[in-house]
Amino acid sequence: MIAYILATCVPGNEKEVIAKMKGLPNVTEVNGVMGKYDIFVKIEAKDPSKVDAAISKARNVEHITSTVTMPAIYGQGGTVDDA
Repeated sequence: MIAYILATCVPGNEKEVIAKMKGLPNVTEVNGVMGKYDIFVKIEAKDPSKVDAAISKARNVEHITSTVTMPAIYGQGGTVDDA
């Protein structure tokens, strides 16, 4: 299972939030981005409960002000089809 999170954080805390996100279990990619959101997070695990737990932890990282979570849909393209 794959899920993506788009997060906004308190301005000036992006590097700290990215560092904390990188240390979370099942987080496979974290990038700062420009635009409406500040941080892109990719979460991957075979067990959906591990993805859910990682999402909960990511959403509770200090200085995160809002998130949008997008679980990938299997069978609709991308690397998800290869799994």
